[in-house]
Amino acid sequence: MSLIPCQRPRFPIPQGIAYFNCAYMSPLANDVLAAVSAGAALKAAPWDYKPEDFFTHAERARGAFADLAECDPEAIALVSSASYGLAIAARNLPLRRGQRILVLDGQFPSNVYVWRECASEAGGSVETVTRAEDQSWAAALLERLADDVAIVAVSNCHWADGSLIDLGTVAAACRKVGAALVVDATQSLGAMPIDLGEVQPDFLVAAAYKWLMAPYGTGMLYVAPQHRRGTPIEYNWINRGGSEDFARLVDYRDDFQPGARRFDMGEKANPPLLMGVVAAADMLLEWGVERIAATLEVTTEQIAARASALGFETLAKADRSPHLLSIRFPGAMPKGVGSQLAAKGVHLSVRGQSLRIAPHVYNNDADTDRLIDALAGL
Repeated sequence: MSLIPCQRPRFPIPQGIAYFNCAYMSPLANDVLAAVSAGAALKAAPWDYKPEDFFTHAERARGAFADLAECDPEAIALVSSASYGLAIAARNLPLRRGQRILVLDGQFPSNVYVWRECASEAGGSVETVTRAEDQSWAAALLERLADDVAIVAVSNCHWADGSLIDLGTVAAACRKVGAALVVDATQSLGAMPIDLGEVQPDFLVAAAYKWLMAPYGTGMLYVAPQHRRGTPIEYNWINRGGSEDFARLVDYRDDFQPGARRFDMGEKANPPLLMGVVAAADMLLEWGVERIAATLEVTTEQIAARASALGFETLAKADRSPHLLSIRFPGAMPKGVGSQLAAKGVHLSVRGQSLRIAPHVYNNDADTDRLIDALAGL
């Protein structure tokens, strides 16, 4: 498989900026910025915005998300955030008194708070799965899985340090005990492949402003077939059957648009955001998710090797995702390290006692050199 050559000219990243923080928020590519501007121009001239346009742009974005996830567009709902999609999952998965929900230690808050609320209302409980130093996340989860687990809510790589979760193994174990599987793929979709045919999640959500490289306020929710006749968390007009006919909107209907569309967020017909989503997806599909993962893995391996030579600690290659790298200081982390690095033009995230490095195809060798020189200066 050929690697992707550096794509920096496609992004408005100034010289002297080494941006290793895609896991925080991706920069918008020039093509995405142009698409957002074109969408804003449509809103500026509403006399040219036809009723069918409310649906056309949404369906293009739905198809783009489906192409990236390699699934049927009928499985995709358009959501504004990971928390929105997770709220839909929580509303549509049964939880009985005394049953448990499993989450990972240090999991992103949006994939914890919703389950705490769900458990509180149903009389269930949320259990945090920790792992031993030499233990995989999948092994730790399997130790806690039993017949009284109703929901397993995880990611396929940990947002804080990039450590992998073997979703195939976890999914098979969930099916064995009858537990639902909910995946937050915000930190992975678009940057590493996922086989939905193997994993078969009940729900999978991804906010699009990170590795999907789309505008903020966009995202997708995959809904398994058995849940597509479920209950949405809001009741807007455009998700109802027959909403294409604006002259008959007050002929109120109880049926919904087909597939997962009943779960679409309100005011989804937002051309700047939707056109930005499509432009970003086109770019990612042009590169190919497998090639993106392979390219970023080379970058993270090079950084890991050079950081280790400076005395930093990293996860073993087999335990980390290809696109996210966490490095630890051998002793205590210096105060204000993030600000110190930013002052040298190096942008990354401080997560706990680690530095999280999240490159993309816009990074070049000069960026890596700047990062290593800045780390050495600490």
